[in-house]
Amino acid sequence: MSTTTPGVQARATGPPRGSLVAAARAYFASDSRRTIQTVLGLLWLLDGGLQFQSFMYGKGFIAFLTNLAAGQPQWVSTSVTWGANTLHSDQLLFNTLFALVQVAIGVGLLYRPTVKPALLASFGWVLVVWWFGEAFGMLFMATTAMGGAPMASALTGAPGAVLLYALIGAIVWPNGRPGGLLGVRGARAVWAGLWLYMAYLWLVEAGGANGITNAINLAPSGMSWLSTVQNWFATAAKGNGFVIAVVLAAVSAAIGLAVAANWRPKQFLALAVGLSLLYWVVGQGFGGIPQGGATDPNAGLLFVVLAYALYTLVPYRTRTEAIAETKVVPRREVSA
Repeated sequence: MSTTTPGVQARATGPPRGSLVAAARAYFASDSRRTIQTVLGLLWLLDGGLQFQSFMYGKGFIAFLTNLAAGQPQWVSTSVTWGANTLHSDQLLFNTLFALVQVAIGVGLLYRPTVKPALLASFGWVLVVWWFGEAFGMLFMATTAMGGAPMASALTGAPGAVLLYALIGAIVWPNGRPGGLLGVRGARAVWAGLWLYMAYLWLVEAGGANGITNAINLAPSGMSWLSTVQNWFATAAKGNGFVIAVVLAAVSAAIGLAVAANWRPKQFLALAVGLSLLYWVVGQGFGGIPQGGATDPNAGLLFVVLAYALYTLVPYRTRTEAIAETKVVPRREVSA
C-alpha cells in the first residue's frame, strides 16, 4: 500500500523550484537586447505613473512648462508657451492621456509581440515631450540663468532624458542586427556625438567660478542624506567652477572618442557609468522623484542604460576594423 499523501504527491509532481523565475528571465531577459527592452519598458511605466501625480493636474505643472520658455529663441518660446496653454485648456483630459500613452508604451515593450509598435510610438512621443515638455533639454538657451547656474549641462540633465529613450530604443530595435536601427558604427557615432556635445556644454555653459556650485544648490533633493551629499559637493566646487568644467569637458570628450574608436571601450564605458551616476545623484537629485513633481528619472540613469547598450556592442567589429585585424604582417627575415 502506498504511503504517499496527496499533498506530498502534488509537491513531487509540481513545477520545479525556480521555474517561474526561469520563465520570467527567458521572457524578459533572454539576451542583452531583450533585457534593455524590458528596462526601457519599466522606465516608461515609471514615467506614466509619475504623470498621474496630483502635481501634474495643478497650476504648478503649467507654471513649470511656461517657465521653460524663458531665455529661449522665439520659435522655441512661442511653441512651448502654446503647448502649456493647450494643456491648461483641459488639463484633466490631456494629462491623463499623456500618462496613458506612456503606460501603453511601457506595456507594449514588456509584451514581446508589440515591441516594434511600442518603439515606433515611443519615437513619436519622444519628439512631443522633448519639444513641449523639456524645451529640447535647454540646448538652445543662449545664456545661463537662475543665479548663474548652467541651464544645459550633463550635471543638470542635458540633452534631456526623453531623447535618450529614443536613442536606446533605436539601438535595441528587434531586427537581429547588432545596434538595431543604428548599427554598431551608428551607435558609436551617436554616443560620441552626445559626449562631445556635453564636453562643449561644459566649456560654454560653466556659469562662472561658482556656476557648478549654484547648479548643485538648485538641484532637487527630498531626502536629508541627499541634501548633505549635495551640500558637500557644492562646497567643494565653490570657486573652482572653471577648473572642474575644463576637466569634465576633457573627460567627456575622451569617453566619446574612445568608445567611437573602439579603444578600451569597456573601461571608458565604466567611467561613463560612474560619471553619469554622480551627475544623477549630485546634480539631478534622482530626477527629483523623492521631492515630488518629477516627470522622469532624468538623464543620468538613462545614460547608464545607454552605456550598457553600447557595452553589448563591444564584441562586434565594423567591416573596416575586421579587415585591419585580419591582415597578415609578413615576418622580417633574420639573417644567420
